[in-house]
Amino acid sequence: MTEASMNSLRILSLAAATLLALAASAAEVTVFAAASLSDALKELAPVYTKATGDTLRFNFGASGALARQIKEGAPADVILSADELRVDQLEKAGLLAAGTRRTVLANLLVVVVSAEGGAPVTALADLAKADVKRLAIGEPATVPVGTYTKEHLQKLGLWAQVIGKCVPLDNVRAVLAAVEAGNADAGFVYRTDALISKKVRIAVTVALGEGPRITYPAAALRDAKEPAAAAKFVGFLAAPEAQAVFVKHGFLAAE
Repeated sequence: MTEASMNSLRILSLAAATLLALAASAAEVTVFAAASLSDALKELAPVYTKATGDTLRFNFGASGALARQIKEGAPADVILSADELRVDQLEKAGLLAAGTRRTVLANLLVVVVSAEGGAPVTALADLAKADVKRLAIGEPATVPVGTYTKEHLQKLGLWAQVIGKCVPLDNVRAVLAAVEAGNADAGFVYRTDALISKKVRIAVTVALGEGPRITYPAAALRDAKEPAAAAKFVGFLAAPEAQAVFVKHGFLAAE
């Protein structure tokens, strides 16, 4: 074998060893995330994998249900919730990795109606009128958008007037789907959810400062199988490249 051939073999062997080392060091990070984040996170996943070599595995759902699953021992590395309350509960239970929690995003609460021939809603008080027979909301006990909705309507003195027509659903995307399908005359969702649908229009936006403070905290979990990779992903969520994707989907930067 010539010297040149031997050098080529050495280079190939070194390259193969490098690739194997990279593959061995790559992690799969399981992220339990609020349903309202599904589109943005699915777009962000390949960006993150390209930058770090780690892959992301998502479990999307209502934040309350996700927190309950984690308390019951479901395998997760990161929680990304649509409200602080559920992460507060996990923190009090000692289930967060110390020093990893951070608030990464914000959002707005809106009322949507059908894009064509939708209910005549221009103010929240209109939801109490006869034109709105079915009002889709997230289940207040487990779904953050439902919790925000109930608290805000109570604050305005409207909850007692609309509770009889409320249809509580499992997550914010189910609320959106109900309005899209005509199964509800109006629904409370996040602005980011309304922006992805051509079948609904925003009838009312609850102004920032007047409505609930909607924020998205993230944290690595104490029992994460990939603790270092989990903490790295939480940090990445606040990085400019990640924030640009979230802003593209209509989220606001955390204050």
